[in-house]
Amino acid sequence: MSDIDDSPRADGRRELPVLRPGGGPGDGPGAGPGAGPGNFRRAAVRGRHLRAHVLVAAWAGLALLAATARDTLPVARWLAVHLFLLGAATTAIVVWSEHFTVAMLHAQPPGRRWSAVRLYGLNAAVAGVVLGVWADLPALTGAATAGLVTAVTAHLVVLVRLGRGALGGRLAPVAGFYRAAAAALAVAAVLGGLLATGVAPASLHTGLRLAHLHIALLGWIGLPVLGTLLMLWPTVLGVRMSDGTPRTARRILLPAAAGLAVAAGGLAAGPGTVWRAAVVAGLAAYAGAVALALRLCARTVRRGRRPVSAAAAGTLAASALWLAVAVTADPVLFATRAPADAQSGVAALVPPLLLGFTAQVLVGGLTYLLPVVLSGGPRERAALRAVLEWAWAPRLAALNLAVALLALPLPGPAGTAGAALAAAALVTFLALAVAVLARRARPGAPSRTPALLGTAAGAAVTVLAVLVANSGGSGGAAGTAAGAVPGATATTVRTVAVSLRGMRVIPNRIEVPRGTALRLKVTNRDAQRHDLAVEGGPATAPLSDGQSRTLDLGPVTADRRAWCTVPGHRAAGMSLDIVVTGTAGGGEVRAGTGRTDGLNGADGMDGMDMGAGGDTGAPGHSGHAPAAASAPDLAAGFSHGFRPRPAALPAAPTGTVHKVRLHARRATAEVAPGVKQQMWTFGGTAPGPTLRGRVGDVFEVTLVNDDPVMGHGIDFHAGALAPDGPMRTLQPGQRLVYRFRAERAGAWLYHCSTMPMLQHIGNGMYGAVIIDPPGLAKADQEYLVVASELYLGTPGSAAQVAKMRANTPDAWAFNGIAAQYDKAPLRARAGQRARFWVVAAGPSDGVSFHIVGTVFDTVYKEGAYLLRPKDPGGSQALDLAPAQGGFVETVFPQAGHYAFVDHDMRRAEAGAHGTVEVR
Repeated sequence: MSDIDDSPRADGRRELPVLRPGGGPGDGPGAGPGAGPGNFRRAAVRGRHLRAHVLVAAWAGLALLAATARDTLPVARWLAVHLFLLGAATTAIVVWSEHFTVAMLHAQPPGRRWSAVRLYGLNAAVAGVVLGVWADLPALTGAATAGLVTAVTAHLVVLVRLGRGALGGRLAPVAGFYRAAAAALAVAAVLGGLLATGVAPASLHTGLRLAHLHIALLGWIGLPVLGTLLMLWPTVLGVRMSDGTPRTARRILLPAAAGLAVAAGGLAAGPGTVWRAAVVAGLAAYAGAVALALRLCARTVRRGRRPVSAAAAGTLAASALWLAVAVTADPVLFATRAPADAQSGVAALVPPLLLGFTAQVLVGGLTYLLPVVLSGGPRERAALRAVLEWAWAPRLAALNLAVALLALPLPGPAGTAGAALAAAALVTFLALAVAVLARRARPGAPSRTPALLGTAAGAAVTVLAVLVANSGGSGGAAGTAAGAVPGATATTVRTVAVSLRGMRVIPNRIEVPRGTALRLKVTNRDAQRHDLAVEGGPATAPLSDGQSRTLDLGPVTADRRAWCTVPGHRAAGMSLDIVVTGTAGGGEVRAGTGRTDGLNGADGMDGMDMGAGGDTGAPGHSGHAPAAASAPDLAAGFSHGFRPRPAALPAAPTGTVHKVRLHARRATAEVAPGVKQQMWTFGGTAPGPTLRGRVGDVFEVTLVNDDPVMGHGIDFHAGALAPDGPMRTLQPGQRLVYRFRAERAGAWLYHCSTMPMLQHIGNGMYGAVIIDPPGLAKADQEYLVVASELYLGTPGSAAQVAKMRANTPDAWAFNGIAAQYDKAPLRARAGQRARFWVVAAGPSDGVSFHIVGTVFDTVYKEGAYLLRPKDPGGSQALDLAPAQGGFVETVFPQAGHYAFVDHDMRRAEAGAHGTVEVR
């Protein structure tokens, strides 16, 4: 059986409880080489730890290399994070969680060979995951993920078995943290595999990514750290452990693990009020558990004396503070933002969790633990600790300053400085750890501490220089990096950020002076993979969401094109024009249309791409040409304060006479994400207000022309009367009363009656009148969708009119705004009847209205039922020509996200698309 080595030091204080194999007398820390068989067992333990921490150092070194090569190495950011977390941190946690579990439970250690197989198998799986994602080999990634889950499950089984038949001890509750953490890593690995291999549906990508991030950082890393701190912290301070530590451990584990599970489940399930509340509640429970642990640690400080290791104590304290900051901000973030909109806020928490918490825990823990485990006695322990604590205060200050610079919303140079400081601090510790491992591997060799310290300092300076050289940006240091060309000066090098998003290359046009050395930093911001190939030049590999690659084009002397080579994507508009102007030596890059500041990919649903735009070289389509090259970026975000047009349709008002006042006036509206333009409207909106009534009702509409320069009229298709008077054109300031009786049921169009009607309707002067059929049954939800074309540009301008006459819209829209219901889904409930009224406003295109995942059991078109629920057949689409209308009904079978589209896919991909969120 094993025992706990709690023997006092010379100064009366006690070291960390350390596994003492054999547990016989004479096996204390100061026992010499010939003290008995226990020393051979301790030597074996030291050998295993030595080999394991060589792996930790190797993973950490690779992570630093990936971080410094972020502009040239594929998926460099992903590699840096996962080499560190999945490689270095995971190896360390697996080794120490087994070590501490054996010690705290007084359990028989597992066989050395079995432990080695699990450890090396886990590292092989991690290597497979890294190589699979780096080389874009989904099959390898999937197989390695399965291997990783298998290795972690085996580790969990060992931790559970160690508790069976063990003697136990007052610190036994801490072992529960290690078991919960192993389960968390298995879940995080599965989620990560689904995302990395592309198996996860695009609609769940955001939620799964957030769940993966939280389970990995707060579960796999956070839980074992919380448990270990309860015993490690007083030991580092050199004080007696509080009698309440076991009780606190039991109070912390359940709310932390359960809260994280609830939060992760809410994130993975997707947006919704209930799930959002679960996320906030779960994260708040986790934050409360962290507060309990840190309160106990704070009480320990007040009893403290001079720490056993000031470097370890300071670093662990700083890591705990960053953890507190992150877990406090996390629930607040999700309480104030929907999960789908919280990715940018969560991204700001990654530096505190990754560097401030995880990296510092690793540094602080190893600073204390490596000398304890690897040394053969107090003298050697002190020598090893002196190496690891070299210049610890400036390193601690640099690392924590770096975390602040990376986390705060500061200008780009601050982030570059933060990355440089963090790398310098971490590479220095890495060099010192390697020095300790190398020294312990050659016992008895002469000390080379001064040379090794010099090597550590030199390595830190080297990394600092590489980071500064690769800092990016226009000209300056970035211009002299890999993108520079022989003979080019710093002022002739330009770096342009290019995003692949929503079937668009953003920007889609770049103008540079002739002879400029151009670099394209290409990032995929879409749920599906894209690449970018330059005509006669370099190309990226296929990039997943968030992956980046830099293309060096060298001096540009002639116009060139670039495009996505995935079949069909270039024809859909994924192309970039590089235009040469003038001569090199001055001016900045001029980017064409589009935005480059988005954090998330396109909000694609059911495998549909939301992009618009057409390659001018793409073949035309029957009926009209592709969308114009000036098409809006439908994957971008709407402006701050944007409100979607409500689609819910109120019931018909009581009474038989309905008086309405409409003002024809110009208004500026956001007609697509981030795109605003002037519209001609009825009542300030396009479409205008919806009128609803019953057969026989009378509508008395007062029309006032508030347009200062143009005449307008109105035509209600729902009424039958001579057009001469009521449909006449009103000059500015004039008004008329338009009175009609609704003799027939249907979904009717109204629009401006002034010529040219193509321009008046095309610029927003249209709306709907709903006249209920007699005996219309009540539906649980009713919506109105008015389909129309969208033409950007100054209303009435020659360019806009040319597009209208050629029938080449910039986008298509439901209720006047392209893609608005992708960002703000309609709501419904499973098992309830939903009715969708549809009107085709044109002015030139109709609509084929379809809801993905449903079958219509009721179809009403142009005043007649084509299908009723009692009929055996079903319908898949409501087809309407311009100025026609009707409704369809369906019962959503289960909760989920149902896309509704114009099934003319040219229109769907260019804005005629939305989502119904069914709860």
